[in-house]
Amino acid sequence: MVSRNRLLAAGAAATGPALATLGYLTVTRRPAAPPDSEFLVAAPPVPTPAPPGTLRAVFAGVSTVALTDGATTLIVDGFFSRPPAAKVLLGRIAPDQAAIADGLRRMGVTTAAAVIVTHSHYDHALDAPEVARRTGAALVGSASTLMLGRGAGLPAGQLHQVEPGTAVTYGAFEVRCIATEHSPKPAWPGPITVPVRPPSRAAAYRMGECFIVHVTHMAADGRRRRLLVQASAGYRVGSLLDHPAEVAFLGIPTLGRQSPEYRAAYWRETVTLPGVRRVLPVHWDDFTDGRSADAELRPLPSLFDDLAVTREFLASRRAADGVEFAFPRRWQPFDPFAGL
Repeated sequence: MVSRNRLLAAGAAATGPALATLGYLTVTRRPAAPPDSEFLVAAPPVPTPAPPGTLRAVFAGVSTVALTDGATTLIVDGFFSRPPAAKVLLGRIAPDQAAIADGLRRMGVTTAAAVIVTHSHYDHALDAPEVARRTGAALVGSASTLMLGRGAGLPAGQLHQVEPGTAVTYGAFEVRCIATEHSPKPAWPGPITVPVRPPSRAAAYRMGECFIVHVTHMAADGRRRRLLVQASAGYRVGSLLDHPAEVAFLGIPTLGRQSPEYRAAYWRETVTLPGVRRVLPVHWDDFTDGRSADAELRPLPSLFDDLAVTREFLASRRAADGVEFAFPRRWQPFDPFAGL
C-alpha cells in the first residue's frame, strides 16, 4: 500500500505543473485584436520627412506619437524598448538602444523639437531621455520626468519642466500640457524625487504628474488644427472645457475593466467636452511584447483589460454621437485631420 505521504507528494507533483499551466494561460490569454475594418484606411505613401506645412502623424505603439509638418517634429512619450514582463517584475530595466534607433528610423525622425512625456511610468518615460539625446529635443514633462533626464545625464538646458496649461511654441505648433488623472488604481503613484539611472527597477519610474498634451497647429492655409493626446484612460472634470480639439489620440488601457458609468464619464470629459470628432485609440497594446517591430500589435492580456468591451463602447458612441473611431496603424504616416 502506498503511504499517505507518498500520495500527497505525488498529488503535489501533478498539481504543481497544472497550476503553473493555468497561471500561464490566465496571464497570457488575450482578447482578439481589432479587425482590419476598425483600423485607419491605408494611406498613400508620403515623403519622409513630410513637405513643409503638411501635417503628418505616426503611431509607434503604446502612446508614442510623432507629429511633424516637415519643419518641426514633436514626439509624445517616445517609448520603444518594451522590456519583457519577467524583467519588469523581477529584474531591472533600461532603454534598448537598438529598439530606439529602429523605432526612430521607422517613424522617419532624425531631429525633433520636443519629447513631451505624459507621465513618468516606464511605459511612457523609460526611453524619453535617450530619444531626446538622439534627436536634440527638449525633454518636456513633470519634475519627475526631469529626474529621469538628470539620471540619464542630459544637460540642464535640455530639461524643460511643464507649467500646466501654459502654451509653449515649437515652430507652427502650440503645445499645452493639461493636468489630468491617470486611469484608476495606478501602479507606483507619487513623484520621483532623485535621479534614476538605468538599469533600475520598474518601480523607480513612479507616475508623477499626469498630462493631456493639447496641440494646435497653424496649417499652411491658415487654418488652426487642434488635437489632443491622452495617454491613459483617466480624466479630471472640466479640464478640457477651454481646450477644443477635433482629433483625440485617446488612451484606452484598462477601460474595458471599468464600470459603464466610468466609461461614459471618460468619454464626456475627453471627447464630448472638447468637441472631438475623430478618436484614434492608443495604449491598447501589450507593452511587454518584445517581438519584432514588424509584428502586429497584440492586446493587453485579458487579466488586465477587455478590449472587446472597449471596442463595443466605441462603436456605441459612434452610433450615438457620430464620432469616428479608427485604430492608427503602427509606423504608417497619416494626416489625422483628413476628411474632417
